[in-house]
Amino acid sequence: MEVQTVADKIRVLLTEEEVNKRISEVAAQISSDYKGRPVHLICILKGGVFFTCELAKRLDLEVSLDFMSVSSYGSGTESSGIVKIVKDLDEPLAGKDVLIVEDIIDSGRTLAYLIEVLKQRNPKSIQLCTLLDKPERRVKKQVQVKYTCFTIPDEFVVGYGLDYDQKYRNLPYIGVVEV
Repeated sequence: MEVQTVADKIRVLLTEEEVNKRISEVAAQISSDYKGRPVHLICILKGGVFFTCELAKRLDLEVSLDFMSVSSYGSGTESSGIVKIVKDLDEPLAGKDVLIVEDIIDSGRTLAYLIEVLKQRNPKSIQLCTLLDKPERRVKKQVQVKYTCFTIPDEFVVGYGLDYDQKYRNLPYIGVVEV
């Protein structure tokens, strides 16, 4: 009897080429919007690393970068609903134009919490940029996304930083786990 793994059940949703093309388009828009102003990227770990690196390379701006780990996920495929800061920022935000870079926005709980925390640090502005958005899953409707690469259906996705139990982050495309 042949054993099937999760990797055998991954269907390509967005190819590497599609992802790279769209990141370039979004980077051009951000570069235009922030023209002449430095932008402070906040990469949301762990999933946001791949997207943040690719986005930052394509920005025609002065960029500073910091990392934050905010979690509402357990080891499964559903959000726990409990948000916690696992790793805080190293740099102050006062007076900076901040762009939060996220791999995926699902319920919006994590980002709603994060935005409230970061507003207390007096940035000049806060905007959101995400690789993937699932607006139909949004419970926190006040989360407004300025830059979205792709709006996707409510399916569990992996690749390009997104994982299934800490696996498959390194896939160069976005795939759907079909169980």
